[in-house]
Amino acid sequence: MAAADVTAGPAGPAAGPDGGTAPAAGRAPADRPPAPRPRARPRPWRHRLTGGLTPWLFLAPALLLFGLFKFLPMARALEMSFHEVRPYLGDRWVGGANYQQVVTDDAFLQAIWHTVLLAAGQTGGSLALGLLLALLLEGTARHLWIVRTAVFLPVVTAMAVVAEVWRILYHPAAGGAVNTLLGWLGLGPSQFLNDPDTALWSVMGVGIWRGAPYDMMIFLAALAGVDRTLYEASAVDGAGTARRLWHVTLPALRPAFAVLLTLAAVRGLRVFTEIFLLTNGGPNGSTEVLMTLVYKLGLERDELGVAAAGSMVLLGATVVLTLALRARRGEPRARRHAVGTAGR
Repeated sequence: MAAADVTAGPAGPAAGPDGGTAPAAGRAPADRPPAPRPRARPRPWRHRLTGGLTPWLFLAPALLLFGLFKFLPMARALEMSFHEVRPYLGDRWVGGANYQQVVTDDAFLQAIWHTVLLAAGQTGGSLALGLLLALLLEGTARHLWIVRTAVFLPVVTAMAVVAEVWRILYHPAAGGAVNTLLGWLGLGPSQFLNDPDTALWSVMGVGIWRGAPYDMMIFLAALAGVDRTLYEASAVDGAGTARRLWHVTLPALRPAFAVLLTLAAVRGLRVFTEIFLLTNGGPNGSTEVLMTLVYKLGLERDELGVAAAGSMVLLGATVVLTLALRARRGEPRARRHAVGTAGR
């Protein structure tokens, strides 16, 4: 009867050796750690391949457009620079004759000199004026955003509009806007764009006026990251405004200077629109730059091979300048790293 009760009754917890109850069958004790999860199987090579191709699928449209409208024309221009391009007759191989003409022809040498001079003037002028504007307009006052917006307008204005406005301002008569201001200072009227001696400087002034607001915005962003405690500490030490600017502000703006110097130098070397709209290289070639000369040779005189060689020279100068500025920018970092390593 007892045996029947044991077998017939519901299965209950068995008694343990110390009189307690043992865990039921199929249950893990409370103090037993959970079973480790099975290790994930390595993804098959197909899944890894698909995951690696996914970013390239998203980039494919942009790469296709770059290839069709940028890289293929560059390759074609490089090929044309070694040929005398003769439409409908077939190109004729001339080797480096086109490049020899670029580096020896007086027109090209004069255009290269004008390009370098214009790039240096616009780069230095826009950096100096942009820094001055940034220092004047730095702050958190609510009304400053209106002034900053007004100053930044030349950057977003179409170059055709800017050129026409400055053509009116540079009106050579005594009643012109700029000549009127010069008259107040006791200076005689100037011909500006019509005088070979002043045309290039007049175009340079337009480039500085248009590029300085862009530099100002970069400087304002960099000034916002300057540690204000440095100003307070230098003021406590007795440093004046000029010394604080020289020893605190300018060193903090060094990365911004490096970026803007690269951008402004490349922009200056590739100047075209201002010259084309204001003077078209005149008067008497006094404002002819490399880009306008290449344009005239290629599209007006049908000397496509020489024009392609000139564009390749400009491309090489831009690449060399960019790499040189980047290497110059990396020297202080390498020097600091070497000093830190030696100190350790």
